Amino acid sequence: MPRKPERPPKSPPRPNRWEGKEKPDWLSRALARAGAMPQDEAEAAIKAGRVSVNGRVATTPLTPVPPDAVIKVDGLPVRKVAPTHALAFHKPAGVLTSTARQHRTGTVFELLLPQLPLELNRFTWHAVGRLDVDTTGLLLFTNDDKLVAHCTSPETNLPKRYVATVFSVADDAKVEPLRQGMTLDDGPARPAVVRVRDEHTVEVTLTEGRHHQVKRMLGAVGLPARALHREAVGDITLADIPEGGFRLLTDAEVREKLHYTGRAPAGPVSESEDA
Repeated sequence: MPRKPERPPKSPPRPNRWEGKEKPDWLSRALARAGAMPQDEAEAAIKAGRVSVNGRVATTPLTPVPPDAVIKVDGLPVRKVAPTHALAFHKPAGVLTSTARQHRTGTVFELLLPQLPLELNRFTWHAVGRLDVDTTGLLLFTNDDKLVAHCTSPETNLPKRYVATVFSVADDAKVEPLRQGMTLDDGPARPAVVRVRDEHTVEVTLTEGRHHQVKRMLGAVGLPARALHREAVGDITLADIPEGGFRLLTDAEVREKLHYTGRAPAGPVSESEDA
């Protein structure tokens, strides 16, 4: 029988182009992350030839920006890493924690962004976690995606305090399974801190946040929620923020009440701080 030709040896796998390195951002998003201007304005500025990367005029918003690149807008350098800013927002019922409306249901961004002064409106804002469309209360926003991960990761153990108005009559015996830790349809839930404020009001504090978690936990013990309100995240509370309103958190609040030290402190916000 004729011998089969030998297969050539396999080439070693080619390393990923960015393996072991920080991947570049694209230019319009890098400008928005830095707070130089909103992303749609950044795209217009790039197309108008106003932006350069390492001395060369950029021609497309998708121009890659390596970590050590020098970006200039109208000849002025832009600091690529913006300090961390965070906002506390009082979410009303009936709006989505989303960037896009669904049918006739509006979003928290449609309420928040028009209120922001120019020096804050230049940033790209991220909601820290989500609240259901009918849930009210404290919703944090930040320009720092690492702060989002810090606040939403179960490993951080950052407490979130909710107050539920329930249909049935609540008492300590009924809510005891929540304190002990219970199993939901998506797995075990951590023990919660629970206080019965009155027969129709239950306070629940979690250190994790899963889809409809408080509602599912209460429903599982025969206390379906009629309304849900978030009072606190970490040690940040709504205080006197009116419904639909916001306030800018201080550096100390982010550091001490959210236990986050991931980026440089913001300091006073000024129109020139990121240019």
